This record gives sequence, structure tokens and C-alpha cells, in this order.
Amino acid sequence: MRTVFFILLLFGIECPAQEWTRFRGPNGTGICTTTNFPLRWTAEDYNWQIDLPVKGSSSPVLWGKRLFLMGDHPDEEKRSVLCLDADSGRILWRRNYPVKHHYLHRDNDFASATPCVDEHGIIVVWSNPKQLLMTALSLDGKQMWQRDLGPYKGLHGSSNSPIIVGGLVVLANDQMDPKRFAWYLPEGTNMDPGNSFLIALDRKTGKTRWKVKRRSELAGYATPCIRRAGGKTEVVFTSTAHGITAVDLQSGRISWEIDKIWDNRTVSSPQLFGDLVFGSFGKGLSGQRLVAVRPEKPGSQKGVLVYDIRRSVPLVPSFVVKDDLLFLLTDSGIATCVDAATGKEHWRERVRGEFYSSPIWIERRLYCISKRGQIVVLAAGRKFEVLARMELGEKTFATPAVANGVMYLRTQTRLYSLGKAPSRVDGLQE
Repeated sequence: MRTVFFILLLFGIECPAQEWTRFRGPNGTGICTTTNFPLRWTAEDYNWQIDLPVKGSSSPVLWGKRLFLMGDHPDEEKRSVLCLDADSGRILWRRNYPVKHHYLHRDNDFASATPCVDEHGIIVVWSNPKQLLMTALSLDGKQMWQRDLGPYKGLHGSSNSPIIVGGLVVLANDQMDPKRFAWYLPEGTNMDPGNSFLIALDRKTGKTRWKVKRRSELAGYATPCIRRAGGKTEVVFTSTAHGITAVDLQSGRISWEIDKIWDNRTVSSPQLFGDLVFGSFGKGLSGQRLVAVRPEKPGSQKGVLVYDIRRSVPLVPSFVVKDDLLFLLTDSGIATCVDAATGKEHWRERVRGEFYSSPIWIERRLYCISKRGQIVVLAAGRKFEVLARMELGEKTFATPAVANGVMYLRTQTRLYSLGKAPSRVDGLQE
């Protein structure tokens, strides 16, 4: 299959991705190149649908024919990693781990982070107040290594999703300073700040390759992305205390940073357009500000603000950047399309519903799933248009995975497969 892929690239043939390896797929963009995907459908159109033995909001990831997700058991003190056959939905293996129940946000769960996967296996991350734990499992579910990264302080629990890049596992671990919630926390709470840091572990061994100490303000939930510029590869992070930070992938040195651009929580994940980096923050139930920044100049360690948006900014759903356009979907159901280079607004409309799930782009459409499980399909262009609405019929916080022409939709207790894999290119063999 790898030979086939490189032949297709050589001749400029666009082929659908065979894997969806992290939160929101390739570099966290939410963009899929599959074609002939359904615009609308009914329950009879699913390839399969199953009841999951776990509950939760961890988004699925896929490698080859293996689909992975996590969840917990509301009535039991355990959480699980599941591996399913992508063609049938059959559970191939399941690994259970104990968890002692502790306080979480009402919409969080004990295994809400999205895992990441490659040809070696899957990386999962979860926490309790005493430890932030990262575990590497093989594709067959055997433990390869495990790292206790220390205590975790976050008012609402964690949801730190890792990524795999360049032989490293990279994780943002931004924790809270309890003093910011002194008015809310019970008397006698330890007010020492959490131990915040960015970390890269060796993919094969779990040993620390680099670690960047951070100030602690509020727990962060954004998943980093990869930026390549000037022959270097950078990991881009967002946080309350440090704004937007780019770290050299190999050395762990900070390439550039722009701080003091917001003062509250970062949840939506950063996105890229040319030399621009987009990030946002918010508080309560809504986003407050989106910024477009770039390095001040080649080699500079400072970032500069290019423009910002302060109306209808998402807190939780991440953005989509495609065809020179930036698409935003707020938690309260307002969708916006702006020019990615300038921030000029093309349209801003209410689509109804509330959203945690991030939009997915397929064939100039945005597939959006509300908290109540309604799928809303929007035209991804300069003109606003609602193309379709369908119902999953259950609370949904997860973002779908799309690979090889098939979308995998996860509600709190169910998993669906939709779409057909394209026919193999004639004459090409695995």
C-alpha cells in the first residue's frame, strides 16, 4: 500500500487518506479528500451501527482497518480502550483500566481525550488528580510503555490529546493555578499552581526527548499542530499563559511566541494558512477572540498580530481553513465564513443547535454535529447555504473520523459507519 501511495503522488493523482491518526485527522485540519460522499442519508444507509460497551466523547482514530476509541463506565470505576474492525464494527480487543471517580465538568468524562495512532500502535492519555498518564499500546493491544507525567490540576478534568510526529509523541500539559478559582474552591484547597509543561517522548521507548516548562493559569484543551517553515518543523501550541507558541520539533527550543493576546481558556485547536497561525480563547460558554498571527520576521522569536475577530468566535469547536476561507462554528450555533488572509467577513448566520464537535470538510461541504446529535451540512463557500439536516438521536460531543471514503460517527453510546470505500486503481497491487 505504501508503494501505491507514492506512485499516486508521483503522478499527481489525489487519493483518499487511508488513515485518520489524530484528533481531526491530517494535522488536525478536519479536511478529508474523499469524493462521492453522501450529502444526506437515512438509517438504512449506514454500513453498520453498534452499541458501544462504553460511554463518552473521545473521537475515533483509524489505522488501516483498525478503529480506536476510548470511553468510561458511569456505573463502574474503570475506563477502556477499544479496537474495532472498521469494516464490520466488531470489537477486536478491549483494555480496561481502573479509575477512581473525581470531580469533572458535567460534559467531561474520564477518557475524553482523543488517542493518536501509527503503524506501531496507539497512544492514550488520561488523568486523575494524582497523575497524568500516557500509555503506548501495540495495534494488538499489548502495552509497550507507560509514563506517569505527574499530578494533574484542572478544575474540569483533563482532555489532553497527543500527536505523533517525527518519531516523537508530543503533548501539551497546561494546568491551572487554583488561585484563579479561590472564590469557588472549597476552603483548605491546595493553592499551589499545577506543574505545566510541553513534552516530547520517544515514540518507541517513552523516554523524554525534550520538555518545556510553562507558567500555569488555566487548564488547556487545544491539540497542537505542525508548521513547516524555513526548512524547520515546529509544533504550534496555544495556552492561556503563553498565547501561541511555536517549538522546534527536534530540539524543543521555542522558535517564536506571542503572549498576552488573551486571558482565559484555550480549547479550540490552532490552524494554519500560509504563514498565518489561528488560535482562539473564550470563557463560560462562548469564545471571546480569534487571532491571526505570524512570526515577526524570519528568525525572530516574537510573533505579531495580523488581525483578530471578536464576534461569533468558537470556544470548543475548532476551525476549518480551506480554499482561502476560514470557517468558524460557535458553541451556540453561529457559523461564519471570512477571508483567511484578511479576516474580511463573507457571511455570518445562525444554523441552530449547540456544538462541541468540530466541523469536517468534505467536497466543499462542512459536516457539523450538534450536542443533541443533529448533523447539519453547510456549503463551504462564499455563500451561506444549509444543504441537509439528519438526526443521530443522541448526545454527541465527538468529532467524526473519515478515512478511505468512510465516516465514523460516535455518539455517547453508539458508533456508525457511513460511506463506501473507492474502488482500487486498476493495475495497482498492495
